[in-house]
Amino acid sequence: MKVEILTIGDEVVRGEIVDSNKALIAQRLLELDLECQYQVSLRDDPADMKAAFELAIQRSDLVIVSGGLGPTRDDITTEVLAETLGREIQLDEDSLETMRLFFARVGREMAETNRKQAFFPTEADILANPEGTAPGFSVEEKGTVFFCLPGVPRELTRMLDEQVFPRIEARLDSAGEVVRIRTRMLRTFGMGESTLEKELSGIARDGDVELAFRTSFPDNFLRVMARGSSIEEADRKIDSVAKQIRERLGDLIYGEGTDPMEAVVGRLLTEGGQTVAVAESCTGGGIAQKLTAIPGSSGYFLGGVVAYSNEVKKSLLGVPGALLEEHGAVSAPVAQAMAEGIRERLGSDFGVATTGISGPGGGSAEKPVGLVYVAISQAGSGPSSPDFIHVERFEFPVDRPRHQTLTIQTALDWLRRRMLGLEIVGPGLLRKTGGGSTPSSVTVS
Repeated sequence: MKVEILTIGDEVVRGEIVDSNKALIAQRLLELDLECQYQVSLRDDPADMKAAFELAIQRSDLVIVSGGLGPTRDDITTEVLAETLGREIQLDEDSLETMRLFFARVGREMAETNRKQAFFPTEADILANPEGTAPGFSVEEKGTVFFCLPGVPRELTRMLDEQVFPRIEARLDSAGEVVRIRTRMLRTFGMGESTLEKELSGIARDGDVELAFRTSFPDNFLRVMARGSSIEEADRKIDSVAKQIRERLGDLIYGEGTDPMEAVVGRLLTEGGQTVAVAESCTGGGIAQKLTAIPGSSGYFLGGVVAYSNEVKKSLLGVPGALLEEHGAVSAPVAQAMAEGIRERLGSDFGVATTGISGPGGGSAEKPVGLVYVAISQAGSGPSSPDFIHVERFEFPVDRPRHQTLTIQTALDWLRRRMLGLEIVGPGLLRKTGGGSTPSSVTVS
């Protein structure tokens, strides 16, 4: 089955909004073992839209259209598609009544312009939209099925699940499709894309299984895709390749699927019954934000301090003034004192700290822009298991946002590694100095 995605709207083509719908639809189609062949973005222009619809009929079996179903004058998807197919449009009274009830529930009177959203091409299958006012619809022409959906991602997502995918699955079952596509995403941190390619150069080269690379700074994702006559066969192929990748990359792989690093860390903290607190300077609360973005984080995240000034470092974290005077705020001793101070004051199992110079100004010959220290402290369980502290110096020669992002991910990765009993290492990407691959740890009693 050849699949095509059309997203419609001047705002999409002009870049006024990020077109996330194409990516969302394509990813969700893979769950049905369907790979998208074509993706097209169009202006709200009748001639362009008609040409795209006609081309889609020639080359695709399934077309998912997003956008152009609203109540305004530039929402013309229904009218143009009906004209392209040589069909009239007609009012659906049930849809009109559903819209009236929708507005009544929110205490508003329906505008007359909304009435146009209850018109559909003849012989259309109407798709309910419980999240908004615009119903979708599907029509078939010369063996090509169009699913037309609103462009609002929340509405589109629910309609895919409840209206579109069940209909597609029914068609696949009746067609007796024999080629199945399965995918798996491996998430890595700490190695650049080109180095990953070199490490995995001999893997997935036979055509049955494909390996694709995608960078989402500072992570790199490996997407393994396999084809088979059954889902089980495709999964077996993926299992074999994923095993080879894990043997090559080891603990650089921190997870699978959609879970980001902070979700992995949160799960490990929950499973271990452990807690964490953070003391941040250059990252400005970014580590705390990442950790608390995960549902259930109140069970393991105790709190944090954003300590930019020396006075805050001294008063809230207990950093000795003598350390600040002798070494400066951006230094290993101060990072260590911050990590230990936050852990002791909040009573957490782990304390994490960052202090650095994210730029673009503020650097010197001794302490250049990009310099950062990351520290992790863990409470010991007794005389035979003393407190653990590890601090490293890095120089990340990148702009301010990426410097903060990379530092945050490094700190989270250290938490992951410590809880799994792995060696604490720094990322190899975008680093000038510091963070050796076999750093020494400092253990204090």
